[in-house]
Amino acid sequence: MEVHVNGSCIGCGLCVSTCPNEFFMTDGGTAAAFSPEVGSDLAGQVQAAADSCPVSAIEVR
Repeated sequence: MEVHVNGSCIGCGLCVSTCPNEFFMTDGGTAAAFSPEVGSDLAGQVQAAADSCPVSAIEVR
């Protein structure tokens, strides 16, 4: 699974609270992923974060 936070991010932090092992807040106030490649152990949490993102900024492939 690949994950990317696009430029639509508004910095609400929901993804960080949902999956802190994959997402973090940048100094610019937006979210980013620690790694573009996500292992199966985090896949469910990453998908939950993507599904709950209010601006659909998390892209999962």
